[in-house]
Amino acid sequence: MASEWNDKDIDKKQLLDAGIDLNDSSRAGTFMQVDNKVSLSGSRERGVELLPIDEGIKKYPKYKDYVGKAFNRSGQSIDMETEGGYLLLVKEGHTVMFPVQVCLMLKKKAFSQKVRNLIVVEKNAKAYVINGCTSSKAAEDAIHLGISEYFVEEGAYLNFTMIHSWSESVEVMPKSAAIVKAGATFISNYVCLKPVKMVKMYPTAVLAGKGARASLNSIMVAHNDSIQDVGSRAILEHPYTSAELVSRTISLGGKIIARGHLYAKAQDVKGHLECQGLVVSEKGNIHAIPELETDYRDVDLSHEAAIGKISNEEIEYLATRGISEDEARSIIIRGFIDTDILGMPEALKKQIEDLKERLTAEGM
Repeated sequence: MASEWNDKDIDKKQLLDAGIDLNDSSRAGTFMQVDNKVSLSGSRERGVELLPIDEGIKKYPKYKDYVGKAFNRSGQSIDMETEGGYLLLVKEGHTVMFPVQVCLMLKKKAFSQKVRNLIVVEKNAKAYVINGCTSSKAAEDAIHLGISEYFVEEGAYLNFTMIHSWSESVEVMPKSAAIVKAGATFISNYVCLKPVKMVKMYPTAVLAGKGARASLNSIMVAHNDSIQDVGSRAILEHPYTSAELVSRTISLGGKIIARGHLYAKAQDVKGHLECQGLVVSEKGNIHAIPELETDYRDVDLSHEAAIGKISNEEIEYLATRGISEDEARSIIIRGFIDTDILGMPEALKKQIEDLKERLTAEGM
């Protein structure tokens, strides 16, 4: 599979900034789609299938009935023509030792990429996924629309990290929904540190069985003239389920709407929503919208939200140690972008840390 990365038109740095490992020997599988063409697809582990969506449903016809099911369960309706995308299947009882990586890339000017993805982690299976989305310099005024559905079966575990590394004129509107069965865990991470024209997404997790757990986390940086309307929602349908929604947002001059919604549709559930925002530029704007909703009395739902700026005291403290004002701001911003919220193993956390350091050094 590694030889496929030799396409001279693919910007290798853009792939790295999207978390894609070009030495894919450290990956359990790799899928890549450029515009509407699948250029790379395959798995290195017998318990993992990673196929173009049409090919995958043809091979596993029972999953055809899964298409649209998670959106219907979460109260959403999706009616859009798609072209491409992938089926990721982690088979029952299988633990994926290395992460699976997926790359969706825009290369043509003004191209609209519309993909459908289906991720199924069968009973008692475990997987980590890195989904890197990026665009080449030529992809001006392009649009990405992705429809993704996750099915985490009984006792299964899925950690899905989406890293966006677009260009300044790209608009991004992914839609996603997850069904998390009894005793299963779903962790969804979203990271966007580079400039993008607009991002709008609101992933929803439905906790559909006793003991199901979900954690939806996001780290966002909005540059000048950027709009990011990003949130997450958890619907707790069964007793003894739990959910945590956490976001870290930084405005360097752009606008961020940070949404969060916890809905208790059963008693004896627990949920927490946390939103922390940092406005660095006078032009910046952050709007936090936390929502708690319940149909029952015996629930434990909580939220905390805070928006502020870098304080003069912090700058002055670092200045006494010989650090310039610009360096001090970078240190504070790096500290605020807390990768511990992502719930990733150390190897993947280091990859995010390296990306964060590189982008901060470049002025993000």
